[in-house]
Amino acid sequence: MTEETKQTFETVSPEDIPGMAENLKSEGYRLVQLCGVTKEGHTEILYSFDKDFAIRNLKVAVPFGQTVGSITPWYWAAFVYENEVHDLFDVEFTDSKLDYKGNFFRMSCKAPWKGPEAAPKEGS
Repeated sequence: MTEETKQTFETVSPEDIPGMAENLKSEGYRLVQLCGVTKEGHTEILYSFDKDFAIRNLKVAVPFGQTVGSITPWYWAAFVYENEVHDLFDVEFTDSKLDYKGNFFRMSCKAPWKGPEAAPKEGS
């Protein structure tokens, strides 16, 4: 017998993520993944949590230059995802339990997936 996986998507603010992660942990959810993608003027981070074949996705729009609170106090393994998003998209996570400070990956340029629209304009 196969269980059908249900998914929900919810848009939340960057300030709400730490508190929501704490609540989800206390409710028995596990962290599935988090990933980033560059959108116009911001990085969108998708956090996915699972409990009993139900996936709850939290979409967070992080304006370029804004920080996000780390979820590592509740989900230790998130340090991998957070450091990856930091290095690839230049998103800073505050209060991380293991911050590689931009050195998680060895890369030829800073934040290669942040996109050209985030690059400083000539003369500015």
